[in-house]
This record gives sequence, structure tokens and C-alpha cells, in this order.
Amino acid sequence: MDVHTGEIVAMVSLPDFDPNHPDAGTGNLPPEEAKERIFNKVTLGDYEMGSVFKIFNTAMALDSGIATMTKQYDATHAIHIGRFTIGDYHGKHRWLSVPELFMYSSNIASARMAAEAGATRQRSFLARLGLLKPVPIAFDEVSKPHYPAVWREVNVMTIAFGHGIAVSPLHVAAGTAAIVNGGVLHPPTLLKLPQGTTAPGERVIAAKTSTEMRKLMRLVVEFGTARMAAAPGYVVGGKTGTAEKNHGGHYQMKKLLSSFVAAFPMQDPKYVIVTLVDEPHGTKQSHGYATAGWTVVPATSRLIQRIAPLLGVAPVDESSPAVTRALAVDSLQGKRVEIY
Repeated sequence: MDVHTGEIVAMVSLPDFDPNHPDAGTGNLPPEEAKERIFNKVTLGDYEMGSVFKIFNTAMALDSGIATMTKQYDATHAIHIGRFTIGDYHGKHRWLSVPELFMYSSNIASARMAAEAGATRQRSFLARLGLLKPVPIAFDEVSKPHYPAVWREVNVMTIAFGHGIAVSPLHVAAGTAAIVNGGVLHPPTLLKLPQGTTAPGERVIAAKTSTEMRKLMRLVVEFGTARMAAAPGYVVGGKTGTAEKNHGGHYQMKKLLSSFVAAFPMQDPKYVIVTLVDEPHGTKQSHGYATAGWTVVPATSRLIQRIAPLLGVAPVDESSPAVTRALAVDSLQGKRVEIY
């Protein structure tokens, strides 16, 4: 998606079909498998997206002023609330600053951040980004988001890291575009805008918040969960998500939804790309892991390296002063950064 216009440059949902012959080759398939071939996962699917939602949670806290880049949250111990336990995968077991909680993808610190913000602020912010209603786009094949009728404290905490709310990948693309483009939400469109036309849009966050979020998303690729997303010259940033799928009210540890939301080039973002794999399996190349960092992240790197030249995005020297100054996180300067 073009972050400044909302134009969708490419949309792919697999398994696919020939739209001229939608029934071709489906005669011998089970009904569910035949149905899946004509199901557009990008717009009609709704998923608990996991930690990619930390993009919205962190932007909410920064934009509202309840958090700053230097504020810290206690991620020393798991949170026990009701019958739930909120923990971290490869936790640091210490207090984390906002840049650290984002690049190390701390569920605990993100939940504490959301709890401090409260249900009213969280729900209002997600609504402002269009995440609580169907995406406005020029066809009917869109899903309705699913979220709690009443947002209790446990809902606030789990929504912070993308559980307890289900949206489409297109929701995530449009919302992330607004987070990185300077703060303006553009309605997605499949139609090419006439040259010279100003894309419709609405400011949803401050430009300063957008600048800070670009820096945080770059940290995830430099030091965090998405280091294999690096595409030399294209200054990739993003956020990973590995969510356990919910079936009948129970989360299944063996059935994952792995996703990655990327933007590039982060010093002046032009495009957002969302990559999602439903129930990935570990391979020899991924050392048996099925998490986002080993599945969709390297795939996204390859996609960016192939499409960026086609889109006219020229490679740059990622270590140049212009790039490093634009993306430097002041609170981390001179501080040892642990590699995830």
C-alpha cells in the first residue's frame, strides 16, 4: 500500500483461482478446501494479529502523552489477571523503556502500558484508526472486526498485544500506513488516483508520534524480532506478530498465525507491506521454528528487494548520516542494546 495515498499496489491471497473459471479444478476438492480458494484472506479474513498490534498500542500511549520514549514499564514478572497469565517469549525480566518493550516485543510491558491508558482511551484510539468497523473499499468482500462488547481490564491488556480483537490484514495495512506517514489515515483504494489529485485523509496522530514510531519500527529490524527483514539499501522497519489461533474459546499452541508488517524506507516511508501465513510449519531453513521471525520476515525481505526497484524506490546508504540521524533513538544512544 502507498502510505501517502492509500493506493493498493498489490493484493494476493493464496490458494488462488482463475476468476474466469472459478470452479476449475475444484470438483475433486473437499467443500472447505474449495471454498478457501475463493476466499480473500486480505479483506474478508479476520484474525487476532498478535504483536503487530503493539504498533497501535505504543502509538496510542505516545500520542496521548501517557508515555514518552524514556518511560519504563515493569516486565520483571508475568501478570496474573483472572484465569489468565500474561508472559513474555524470551523475556528480559527487568524494567523496559518504551523502545525496549517495542523491539523486544514485551507482552507484559505492553499490557501495563495499555492498562495505564485505560479502556476508553484504547477503544477511542482504535476506532480513530478505523480498526473497529469494516474497511471502506470499493467492493463488498470485507469482514467486520470482532472485539469485546464490554472492555474489561483483561481485554485492555490482551488487546495491547493483539489478542481478543480480530481484524483483517487490510485493516492493519491502512492503520500502519497512517502511523508511519506522518499521521494521516487514507481510505484504501484499488483505483489509481489521477495524477495531481490529493488523496482524501484524516489526521489521526501527531506528526511527532509518527516520527517516533518510525524509529521504533526500525529498531525491530536492527536489533529485535525482525532482523531477517533487512533488505540492504531499503531501510526496512516493522513489527512481527505470532498469534496462537483461537478455536472454541481456547488458544492452540500448535496452530499459529505468523505475520509481519513492514514499511520502507523508514527515514521517508513510501510503502507498507503486510505478510501473513496461516499455520506455518517449521522447516530445515527455519530450524524448526514457525514464528514470524523465521517465516514471514525473511519472505518479506525478499519481496521488498524485488518490488522496490519496480516501484521506483532507489536504494540508499543505510549508514549515511542522513538516515541514521532520522532514525536515531536518543534514549538508546551510548546504551548497550541486547540483540533479541
